[in-house]
Amino acid sequence: MPSNNGLQQRAAGSQEGAVPLHVAIIMDGNGRWAKRRGLPRTLGHREGVKALKRTVEGAADCGVSVLTVFGFSTENWRRPVAEVSELMNLLKSYVESDLERLAREGVRVRVLGRRIGLRPDILEVIERAEARTDHNDRFELQVAFNYGGRADIVDAARRFAEAVEQGRASAADLDEVVFARELSTAAAPPPDLIVRTSGEHRISNFLLWECAYAELVFQDVLWPDYGPEHLKAAVAEFQTRDRRYGGVAADDVLAAG
Repeated sequence: MPSNNGLQQRAAGSQEGAVPLHVAIIMDGNGRWAKRRGLPRTLGHREGVKALKRTVEGAADCGVSVLTVFGFSTENWRRPVAEVSELMNLLKSYVESDLERLAREGVRVRVLGRRIGLRPDILEVIERAEARTDHNDRFELQVAFNYGGRADIVDAARRFAEAVEQGRASAADLDEVVFARELSTAAAPPPDLIVRTSGEHRISNFLLWECAYAELVFQDVLWPDYGPEHLKAAVAEFQTRDRRYGGVAADDVLAAG
């Protein structure tokens, strides 16, 4: 994919009508989708994987360069053991079934979040996916797995504190740019657009640092029903937004003058 600096510069230059370079999605509604059909929640999660495949395939057609999806949060460990196991197995089956296709199509796969606590077979799958696609540069797929925005900020702070303790940095070095380099998301630019499905209107501990200037779009569709047409609708909504990054729109400047 383009260099991180290049993506940052392009994102900073985004204007009304532009395509979001980085889209992040909170894939919500698997359980409700299954419940409405009288099915086990596990079947909702499996249908959610199909929706993910459709959306990844359609994202590049929308002009998106980076897609980040929220697969498993640090809070999801509170769910029943059987459901947690199912979510772990779905990540494994998704990688095993689609890795070679993603590699051929130039997709780079990165997995965000804590590795501690994950099963050895899941760790092996994650490392294999990242290594197999590390050279790709057409599109980047980031899967937030065992991820929480607060946890990622805490981990970044701990890493910087350790660098200070070891004499590799000083407290005076710390600013927003330096801190952002310690986050698990450092390899990609911040998201331009964050989408949440299922009609809920919250970000649920997702990309808390990175979402500072993201546009938020909430769609009333359960994740298993999601596909490229819904992503295109979210992008179209994004294109109507006026992104000023705390500044003033050019028209307002002219009017004031």
